[in-house]
Amino acid sequence: MSKNQTRKPLEIKISTVVAVAALIGDTDLDKLSSALAEVTGGTPDYFEDEFTVIDLGNLQAPPSPDSIAWSALIALFRSHRLNPVAVRNAPEALEQEIRAHGLSIDGMDQSRTFELTPPPSPPPSEPAPAPAIAPVLDTPRTPSVDTTASPAPVATKVIDMPVRSGQRVYARGGDLVILATVNPGAEVIADGSIHVYAPLRGRALAGAAGASDARIIGTCMEAELVSIAGVYRTFDDGWPKELKGKPVQVLLQEDRLDLRPMALK
Repeated sequence: MSKNQTRKPLEIKISTVVAVAALIGDTDLDKLSSALAEVTGGTPDYFEDEFTVIDLGNLQAPPSPDSIAWSALIALFRSHRLNPVAVRNAPEALEQEIRAHGLSIDGMDQSRTFELTPPPSPPPSEPAPAPAIAPVLDTPRTPSVDTTASPAPVATKVIDMPVRSGQRVYARGGDLVILATVNPGAEVIADGSIHVYAPLRGRALAGAAGASDARIIGTCMEAELVSIAGVYRTFDDGWPKELKGKPVQVLLQEDRLDLRPMALK
């Protein structure tokens, strides 16, 4: 049988896409254009055709159906090489119009955000405010290093607090270690392997950048979905009785997921 004859006409795999989130505090296009120019500093390639989630959560009042010129707003973002794909914190009354413009309704948290309403500068007589502390679940900042030194290896990302429903944690370029519960509706993602030393009840996606040798290891496995390199399996009917709540590792073996019990002593 030839290669073309064995090729599947369609394959559905889990794909992790990281998008920037644009928190708009005003619907005036002129103000948004000025704010985008300030964010980018006039650099035309500041953004690189990145997927963008438009977040309406910073607006003072819920927008009315005719208060946002969606076509012009999308065109404005695209002129700065940002590609809107979804809208977050949208009132239900706007959902039909949003979808009519080819955008999805998004409900997940993202780690990379920028605001289009820069905060006002403090009065000269007052000391400048201290920089905001990044949330625990955000991607940690890379410490400054001597440019003559060898590049530092990608560090494992460690989370020691529960991951709540609706939250997403992403370990870019490395492994993810979680020392607390991953609740239902939460999503944990890593380009490498995922280790959870507490109940894993949400979604776990390892090998997000295509690493087929990544693994998912949990000491109390009750995940809603597991995925390695895009190959996924859901558990709508629950985990097998002999594995539920037990130590389990998930591996990718010849395009299928292998669930293996582990003996912890």
